[in-house]
Amino acid sequence: MAVRAIVPANLLHWLFSVSAGIIMCRAVFGFTSAFSSSFFKGYPKLSPQEKLEWNNRGCSTFHAIVVAASSLYLLVFSDLFVDTETEMMINRTSTLSDTVLGVSIGYFLADLAQLVYHYPALGGMEYFIHHGLSVFSIVLSLLTGQAQAYTLMILLTEITTPFVNLRWYLHVAGLNNSKIYILNGVALFIGWLVARILLFVYFSFHMFVHFDQVKAVFWLCFYTLITVPLSLAVMNLVWFWKIAKGMTKTLRKARHCG
Repeated sequence: MAVRAIVPANLLHWLFSVSAGIIMCRAVFGFTSAFSSSFFKGYPKLSPQEKLEWNNRGCSTFHAIVVAASSLYLLVFSDLFVDTETEMMINRTSTLSDTVLGVSIGYFLADLAQLVYHYPALGGMEYFIHHGLSVFSIVLSLLTGQAQAYTLMILLTEITTPFVNLRWYLHVAGLNNSKIYILNGVALFIGWLVARILLFVYFSFHMFVHFDQVKAVFWLCFYTLITVPLSLAVMNLVWFWKIAKGMTKTLRKARHCG
């Protein structure tokens, strides 16, 4: 069957998780604004567009920490996705994994709404592509109950988001020449290399080893597993090239000033 058996309890849980993700996004947006107004002297001086992006990045940072930590636990520290005699890894799910996927769907939907409403202030077409592919893949994995391990691997790459956002915060605050800006740039380069380049290599290797299971999933899941990660990998490589160039430029400038 394309969609696993849906009972009212499951449907209610999914709707609650997605709603929680949307509410979380809006709540963190408001909290970021209130907190920044009270504790960052430069925040009131920002333009309305900068304040909008400042608060929005607070949402993405919080979401990234929550889903990356949850994905790491489910993939590494739990035995959820260990093959058993009765059930293959590709079909394993749990209440927690469903919750993580639902919350992430809620966040991406809320952020997509922000992107559309404020376009192009919060990002260009690449963000629409990234969010659209993410929502499609996560919804498919949640409804079918298949390939959740691979979906969580993709969500684990969100761990780089706090470094990206901190780089932007420091830039807006005028701290481009500070030591923390340089250290964050190096951390971003290393984190991106590990989480968005090497992890995708492992992702591909894992799929190759478990291809007997991968090819047994619903056909739309199968082609999504083949095409969406590849598309994201290409985008990650492009961004990695930009990150590497930016870090090199910053390090050269710091060495020259030193």
